[in-house]
Amino acid sequence: NPQETLAASKSYPQETADKENLIKGYKRLNFLLNNWEKETTICGRTDNPYIGCERTPEKVMEYLGFKSMNDPLFRIDKTLFRLQALVGEDDIDYMEAMELVNQAVEDGNGIAFVSSWGEANPGGGKDRIDLFIERAKRFVIATRDGLGTIIKILDLKVD
Repeated sequence: NPQETLAASKSYPQETADKENLIKGYKRLNFLLNNWEKETTICGRTDNPYIGCERTPEKVMEYLGFKSMNDPLFRIDKTLFRLQALVGEDDIDYMEAMELVNQAVEDGNGIAFVSSWGEANPGGGKDRIDLFIERAKRFVIATRDGLGTIIKILDLKVD
């Protein structure tokens, strides 16, 4: 069957792992967004009992794949580029979703990083950290939504 041959020729060695990472990353972002306050707050970081809990951007960077090479979204740009072979380079919807994800991941990580320096900057304070963490949330949502679009285009199942 010529169509089966064509489909088989589009596959590549890392395809299964890339698809699994795409779905894992998508599910992890859903978890992060559903548990946003809890995941972006850390308590007891210091010995000072008066500090208590504070917001931290580290989880945002971690969930976006910037803290570990083993994270499913680590170098998601490369993963999405490889997966593009399954739909072809002229699939505009895929290309737009891929660009959206790549930009949102970078912006989310950048804003989270800026947040980590919120108190150190002139005029900074915990309110600045909170402000930037909430800004980062918009990029996490955009990343998740873009990944959702790609999952639909690739006709993958998320359980």
